[in-house]
Amino acid sequence: MSDAAPIDRFLEMMAAERGAARNTLAAYRRDLEQASRFAKGRLAEADAAMLRKIMADYRSLAASSAARKLSALRQFFAFLADEGERADNPALDVTRPATRRPLPRVLTHDDVERLFALAGEEAAGEAPPAAAVRQLLLLELLYGSGLRASELVSLPRRAIMGERAFLIVRGKGDKERLVPLSDRARGALDQWLPLAGDGSPWLFPSGKGHLTRVRLFQLLRELAARAGLDPAAISPHVLRHAFATHLLEGGADLRALQLMLGHADIATTEIYTHVDSRRLVELVNRRHPLARMEDVDLTTPSA
Repeated sequence: MSDAAPIDRFLEMMAAERGAARNTLAAYRRDLEQASRFAKGRLAEADAAMLRKIMADYRSLAASSAARKLSALRQFFAFLADEGERADNPALDVTRPATRRPLPRVLTHDDVERLFALAGEEAAGEAPPAAAVRQLLLLELLYGSGLRASELVSLPRRAIMGERAFLIVRGKGDKERLVPLSDRARGALDQWLPLAGDGSPWLFPSGKGHLTRVRLFQLLRELAARAGLDPAAISPHVLRHAFATHLLEGGADLRALQLMLGHADIATTEIYTHVDSRRLVELVNRRHPLARMEDVDLTTPSA
């Protein structure tokens, strides 16, 4: 049978039930249609041997790209199994290409303090420049709330809830989540709103739209240069990573971080929020129940 219909139905399911973003759906379609061409239009009937041949054809690709293609196949066949069109998922018998996601650069606490010290200084006084106040708020939301660059620049004014304890953020897959707003960020927000004007629906208006991601990158790197830091080491993603890493170092729960970062998969949070081994040892020594049993003689059997 032709693969066009099952691929279309799979993509409809991904959009309706899982809220897959448009770019994700387009990538899945490309991957599945490419595999279908290799299988001469009979991908839906393929066995593990055929899928291994398809994956072997991807050997020239980066491991991450090949892994994405296998992921599309696994989800496609899982859908066919759920629909009762297959009794198995042959893609599960295909070895996943080994990938290693590089960790983002890490900012030290001192680096962050230098950025905030300068941003706060430039936004101080009775009548600070609007650009300086905006810069301070952008920094507070990147490091204080862990927003993605695209989420930050496109924040609508209505994202601010009543007493401003949270922001309503629309993230990947068009999914909304609540993000805590720190006291510092609320103070910067109160300082910014009178300067932002009333004619735009965006929290960070620029021209006829909102601040762009490119301009956000430029502003951060200009601030880093003025603070005596390497501009190439600073980006919205680096600040988001610092938010997660420093919270985890402070004892935050990984599941809570997953919710705040808007990750669908806890594995993504684990990659974002690496902690050095010395901290893990320290946590075990201080937090594990055995740490509170120092006075118990474990060599003496109980009666």
